[in-house]
Amino acid sequence: MRPNSELHIAVFPGDGIGVEITPPVLRLAEAAAARTGGFSLRFDVLEGGAGYYRDHGRTMPASALDTAGGADAILLAAMGLPDVRYPDGREITPQVDLRMEFGLFAGVRPVRPVPGVRPVLVDPRAAEMDFVLVRESTEGLFAPQAPGTRTADEARETMVITRATTEKLTDFACDLARRRDRGRRVTLVDKANVFQAFAFMREVFDERAARHPDVTAEHTYVDAFAMILAQRPWEIDVAVTENMFGDILSDLGAALMGGMGYAPSADIGEGRAVFQPCHGTAPDIAGKGLANPTAMILSAAMMLEWLEAEKGAPEAGRAGALLREAVDRAFAPGSLVTRELGGEAGTAAVIAAVEAELGRLDP
Repeated sequence: MRPNSELHIAVFPGDGIGVEITPPVLRLAEAAAARTGGFSLRFDVLEGGAGYYRDHGRTMPASALDTAGGADAILLAAMGLPDVRYPDGREITPQVDLRMEFGLFAGVRPVRPVPGVRPVLVDPRAAEMDFVLVRESTEGLFAPQAPGTRTADEARETMVITRATTEKLTDFACDLARRRDRGRRVTLVDKANVFQAFAFMREVFDERAARHPDVTAEHTYVDAFAMILAQRPWEIDVAVTENMFGDILSDLGAALMGGMGYAPSADIGEGRAVFQPCHGTAPDIAGKGLANPTAMILSAAMMLEWLEAEKGAPEAGRAGALLREAVDRAFAPGSLVTRELGGEAGTAAVIAAVEAELGRLDP
């Protein structure tokens, strides 16, 4: 990336608390960029979400999708409202539509405790927990090419696992384990003893993982893996799994961090990526200033770090690292306790604490 280059970020505030946590997080990202120098961020704030569907009959304008497709990265806060649904009863999920539109096959869910946030597990080894769950995000039980069917007497869903996507997913997970260099171990989480789709996924995973001899490839059944998550998550490095399993297990991973308010995520494809907090829109607290913006801040940090590799922008990577360190420092003393954990810190308090720490860091 050339010095003083501009990175274009498409931003979807979405619905509920997304609308209120987005502006201060963008301000923090700009401050981190300014601290490192060498690049700037240009934000295009776009419409889209359940509220937009309620008012216009579609999830987002075509122009928003075009802008997002041409951006260097997409930052999304939260989308969906429980009382706004498609005619068949499903909730509005434009974030899933973006995954399908741009082929974002790798859902990346890092699980790492924030220092000072009340731990869920009492074992002191839980402080060493640092793993990534990679969720396939375009197939499995979410596959658009095999929609469910429903009659008056029964409903059916179809799971789709393809060789092409499983190969890409395996390569992605092995590359991630190599970059992390925390054991270089990738675990496929499946149910290959019961379902032929998972038996096929395991076969393809083993074939592809053999091309990465410096990475240890293993597998375990999803029920056993859930027990590992609850008992000894510090043993996990990179885990990769099908879409629905990943949807469920990533929430358990978020719980280990203190809740959804601390859980960032990314959906990554070939040259495009969406970054968003794992939490929903929380309409019950929207507009009250109570929302925890930490997951959104950490998602912005993930975005900046991804831009380092994708766009050759080391300054962006440093800005992402600064944001992450500022979050750690803000919470480390233990006095900043968010509402979902029984404290009083809302959006403004968390933003102010992170902003203050960011200003103290050496760029």
